[in-house]
Amino acid sequence: MKKLLMLGGGFLQKYVIRKAKTLGYYVLCLDADPNAVGFAIADEHAVINIVDEEACLAYARDKQVDGVLTAATDFSVLTMSRIAEELHLPGINYQSAKVIKNKALVRKRLFEANADDTGISYEIDSVDDIADILPKIKFPVMMKPVDGSGSRGASKVEKTEDFVKAAVFAMNGSITHRAVAEPFIEGKEYGVESFVDNGVIHVLGVMQKDMTLPPYYAELGHAIPSGLTPELETKVKSCVYRAIFALGVNHGSVNMDLLITNEGNVHIVDVGARMGGNLIGSHIIPMGTGIDYMGNMIRAAVGDATNWKPEWQPKPVATKLLALTPGIIKKLPNFDQIAAEYNVQIEHHLHVGDTITPYRTNLDGCGYVVAHDIDVELSIALASEVRNIIDKLIVRE
Repeated sequence: MKKLLMLGGGFLQKYVIRKAKTLGYYVLCLDADPNAVGFAIADEHAVINIVDEEACLAYARDKQVDGVLTAATDFSVLTMSRIAEELHLPGINYQSAKVIKNKALVRKRLFEANADDTGISYEIDSVDDIADILPKIKFPVMMKPVDGSGSRGASKVEKTEDFVKAAVFAMNGSITHRAVAEPFIEGKEYGVESFVDNGVIHVLGVMQKDMTLPPYYAELGHAIPSGLTPELETKVKSCVYRAIFALGVNHGSVNMDLLITNEGNVHIVDVGARMGGNLIGSHIIPMGTGIDYMGNMIRAAVGDATNWKPEWQPKPVATKLLALTPGIIKKLPNFDQIAAEYNVQIEHHLHVGDTITPYRTNLDGCGYVVAHDIDVELSIALASEVRNIIDKLIVRE
């Protein structure tokens, strides 16, 4: 029985742990949270911070693991890569992982490779850099932490007098206290999930996305099919191929967010070297494409054979995050009854006594509704309807 080390045992990582167990692998899980939900599913666990490369590497070496993974979080990508490289396991090379963790470096690589249609961007290491950068800026711009995730610290800047405040906001959301200012693009956001297996790039799915209004730009849901014309979806995939080559990704999952303008220009706005969050890998890609994404990802991590052809009939699928009305939960509805009545899946982590916070980033979500119908529009409508029903049925103090 091969041993798989899972970095992270949270709500979204539990799906990978569960899948690996069903495939017959022995799963070890690390997380800084002693109450991580994945601990109850894994065969073994330890309370270790997944950003601590040395501690995680020592654990992996001691346990003689056959593979290492992370999913739905950027925080442990470097740790995953370091363990794979040190122990000669399948994984993204450490140098490429370091580049992808830095949004400014990613944008520089993509710009130099003409991977997409985006102009130049500027990295901000401190407020002292701003005086030199401002004369070069063409507003509006999008300000982000260089190493953030989940839209935290991101904001649109429309005029000079707001630039410093936005830069500080982004730097405060960065682990390394750095920001990047990119051209602001007016367009519709899409997601793309890919996997590089032994150097072969598999673009698994292009997803349409639902986003909050400015200034937070947080995800509200995904859907497949994308709704793009075949020609535009082909262009998107070409941009993704060029980006993966430019970033030097040799192995593993690649999750991208991009914007497409009315003119058909494609702009890659974020890249993660791990399986996408918000049920992309666990629900959306498998249902929407018929490809056993998590199964193949797990097998590839331990060096076992993969199969990237569809294994079942794909169907239109849509998700909606449970972005709910704020308040303290007094009573919850019967989720099983709702799911059965509307023929949907409801994945949540709500409990009586929890405080629902205003929805500003993905971390404020309380779960998901997964819906499928005869076409993607009806799937989106069904997921939205059930989300609204849940919101109305929750009793708050």
